[in-house]
Amino acid sequence: MTYRTKTTMPSQRHAVSLLSAAFLGLSGTLPAVALGADDEAKIQEIAVFGKGETRQVQSLNASQLAQFPAGTSPLKAIEKLPGVNFQSADPYGAYEWSTRIVVRGFNQNQLGFTLDGVPLGDMSYANHNGLHISRAVMSENMGRVSLSQGAGALGTASTSNLGGTLAFTTADPSDSFGVMLNGTAGSDDARRGFARIDSGTLPTGTRLYVSYGNQDTEKWKGFGDQEQEYVNVKVVQPLGAATLSGYYSNSDRVEIDYQDMSLEMIDRLGRNWDNFGPDYARAIASAQGIFSGKQTQITDAYLNASGLRKDDLGYLTLELPLQDKLQWKTTVYRHTNDGQGLWATPFVPTPDGAPLSIRTTEYNIDRNGVVSALTFDLGRHSIDTGIWYEDNAFNQARRFYGEPSLEQATRSFKEFQRDPFFTQWEYAFNTDTVQIHLQDNWQVLENLKLQFGFKSVIVDAKANTIAGPNKTGKIETNEEFLPQIGFVYNLGDQHELFGSAARNVRALIGSATGTSPFSATQEGFEAIRDTIKPEKSTSLELGWRFHTDALEGVVSAYYVDFKNRLLAIQQGSAIIGNFNALANVGNVESIGLETGLNWQLSDWLTWYNSASFNRSTYGDDFVSGTELVATKGKTVVDSPKWLFNSELAIESGAAFAKLHYKYTDERYYTFLNQGSVSGFSMVNLSLGYHLANMGFMKELTAQFDVTNLLDKKYISTVGNGGFINSDPDGTAQTVLPGAARALFFSLKSLF
Repeated sequence: MTYRTKTTMPSQRHAVSLLSAAFLGLSGTLPAVALGADDEAKIQEIAVFGKGETRQVQSLNASQLAQFPAGTSPLKAIEKLPGVNFQSADPYGAYEWSTRIVVRGFNQNQLGFTLDGVPLGDMSYANHNGLHISRAVMSENMGRVSLSQGAGALGTASTSNLGGTLAFTTADPSDSFGVMLNGTAGSDDARRGFARIDSGTLPTGTRLYVSYGNQDTEKWKGFGDQEQEYVNVKVVQPLGAATLSGYYSNSDRVEIDYQDMSLEMIDRLGRNWDNFGPDYARAIASAQGIFSGKQTQITDAYLNASGLRKDDLGYLTLELPLQDKLQWKTTVYRHTNDGQGLWATPFVPTPDGAPLSIRTTEYNIDRNGVVSALTFDLGRHSIDTGIWYEDNAFNQARRFYGEPSLEQATRSFKEFQRDPFFTQWEYAFNTDTVQIHLQDNWQVLENLKLQFGFKSVIVDAKANTIAGPNKTGKIETNEEFLPQIGFVYNLGDQHELFGSAARNVRALIGSATGTSPFSATQEGFEAIRDTIKPEKSTSLELGWRFHTDALEGVVSAYYVDFKNRLLAIQQGSAIIGNFNALANVGNVESIGLETGLNWQLSDWLTWYNSASFNRSTYGDDFVSGTELVATKGKTVVDSPKWLFNSELAIESGAAFAKLHYKYTDERYYTFLNQGSVSGFSMVNLSLGYHLANMGFMKELTAQFDVTNLLDKKYISTVGNGGFINSDPDGTAQTVLPGAARALFFSLKSLF
């Protein structure tokens, strides 16, 4: 089977008709079992289409997130929103090595992410300044997810949001005492348990919940499983007119990796090919160049690989009215992380042992920060100003651990490794971030609101060498004036026009990998430290929202000018781990159209559609070594031109159902557009039954989910092994097949 044949897309005329008829609503909702009725009422007040916003903004609330299989990443939940390309090689969208989100041509590390206002960094796999949302909060405790496809709010605590911003909000504790017990079982021996106790409102006014979750599933192919154990605690305490809230999350995640594949490997070995584990003898033979079956090269498979992450995240937030017209909100937070990425490398043998070793990339994060804002209500003017400060100590190392035996493995890929025989490099990075913003929301007329302001960003990243090639130095990002302006004009009660213009920057980062100046050699760093420029974007957006009794929707158009694109030009094979050569390689231009429609066909039937067109192209050629790479006019990698979603949702009495269809267009994984994966369609199904007021049991929901209902054979993630210039023979190991059809059954109870 080949994955290089382009899937036929509807004609452009038909696609345009889809765009014009499409939508941005959200499907019918089933009753939420994660919250009490009082909390649900608060969430339902959220304007799904961002009514009154100067930017394109949409939200999913708790009841809509509850429609997905338990443990599903909220990133996967938002894939139906306009402009969002989300891919993952597992059914949940939680396998971090494979998860990729692209919004309007901007990839994951060019977006901004926050949880209750706390920065999550750029959520890349080798994260240097945060953590993945799947480790920050359990899906059952998620209250809302809001996406701004273009520029995020000025006060967003992020230095990577060139493109959109995702704001995650945890659910508040219920006003009523309750115990929630949920269980899920499914394909690939999937098991997930969740328990939460809500205190209700105590005599002191305190509300809190304590929750525990445990998830374990075998990989859908190959050997190994993916596990996560976590605890979430949230407390809300009124203090007179003020409110103090606190949150704590502990996460321990282990994921055994799938083997990175190429199109040639898929054709030769099949999409179900994976690493050798637990066949240790075959891995030893392969490391010695002795192949069996259809294996032809040492990089076809390895013994095993995995990712280990342990995180503790906590914050305290004080919301304090200083006067009738003055509000102050401050959040202090701390996040620590220990992580190892493991790979059984046949390229470095164990001294006096096996012809392979365990290579790790190791991460230690210790972040402390504060986000504080003041809001002044001055009648027609509402002034918002604030500051975000963070001190981030990040330690990163590359080490090798021995396998002394030729007969059997002595090390587990589910445990942190100890006692290395070689440290290739280790660096200590310290990054200080200061961001301030000032904004005026001006109600010029009864039907016209203007919003304008700016932010300033100063980021100092320092590196010190502990072991390996010297990388000591400092790099600074200093952008004193990044303006933003927007408007909302009401055309009666049912229609409004909106528009915005914003300039943003992605700060240069302190890391030994990725698009960091420190990912180069010391000589390379010294050569670029005074000339390298941070990436910048200027985003323009114009749109129309409407709302009637049966229809609500949005249509928006945008233009983005992205300058100083940074490219970490890989020196040799990515898996070998050579240092990069970092360079500014020109501009990118993006134009697009997004539309969405939510149609309430009856009291029990809702039809949701969204369609997006994006054309993101490179504006310049660049030089890689001595080679001119002619990328000018080429389509940006992993940036599909067309995306389309359609979802029918039924809620009749206690029964509910949802049928979701998504089309993703062709995607390139080479800068010269010589390597691509086909467009594909995906169908998912949910069926359920909800009962309430059952005596001692307040609620009981039974839910059956099928992901990839038609068992589509497709490529999910591209670029997991890095993006390259060209791949004429399809041998670049940088794609991952999507998960096969999977079935899940859940019982959710509230006592």
